[in-house]
Amino acid sequence: MAVVRLAVLGDLHCTKTSQGAFQSLFASVRECADLLLLAGDLTDYGLPEEAQVLARELSVLRMPIVGVLGNHDRESAREGEVARVLTDAGVVILDGDATEVLGVGIAGVTGFGGGFGKHALAPWGEPVIKQFVHAAVEEALKLEKALARLRAPSLVALLHYAPIAATVEGEPLEIYPFLGCSRLEEPINRYPVSLVFHGHAHKGRPQGVTANGVAVYNVSMPLLTRTFPDRLPFRVFEVPVVDVPRAESAAETRRGSSVNPAGPVRADQTVEPSTFARGVQ
Repeated sequence: MAVVRLAVLGDLHCTKTSQGAFQSLFASVRECADLLLLAGDLTDYGLPEEAQVLARELSVLRMPIVGVLGNHDRESAREGEVARVLTDAGVVILDGDATEVLGVGIAGVTGFGGGFGKHALAPWGEPVIKQFVHAAVEEALKLEKALARLRAPSLVALLHYAPIAATVEGEPLEIYPFLGCSRLEEPINRYPVSLVFHGHAHKGRPQGVTANGVAVYNVSMPLLTRTFPDRLPFRVFEVPVVDVPRAESAAETRRGSSVNPAGPVRADQTVEPSTFARGVQ
């Protein structure tokens, strides 16, 4: 049985002037992880020029990178260009898609707002309210379809918006409906998901669980910086997988080539987060 180390972070908010800002961060990621996951808001205003800066910053990494877009990446209505820039740099951008890398199955969507539990917005009243709820439902359906396509024993759901309220606690109550939606939790609870990652809630909490006990982690960089001020703002998780061939080049894997697991993971194996990677900023 092998272990794959996932480095995870979100809300980088890369700007046109961020050249060099992430060098120490990515140098530390390179030393302690096999795979990097990015939980949205990769750019600040959703501009291709910002994505180009981030692509150059990511070039120091020689590992697979999988990400989703966030609301900031859509701000300028140029998210297609942003995604193309990053895809050309080797990043696999998921939007209702699934990929399997190093034996880990990853389903990714941006997600959407709508609120949580009995306080979730219902499709009732004005057309604009119904459109808002419809957008949330569509994101949940995209996540469900992505999870359904995966056969790996270790499944990860990668989002930008939160699927549970626990990881947005600390934010003003008034903006909870714009930070996530419990509709995203429903497909997570229907599939054997090992880990869930999201960003977006800068003032939320680092972790929580779904109603079925699935671990959910808020990996927003501002949150991690504030919560763990002596550590670089990313987390590393060790995920057990069956042994997979690693002869393929880093470039092939970063293009999203599939790696088929040889068998199931034993039921008594768990997914445990490691400590944060330490580094000098």
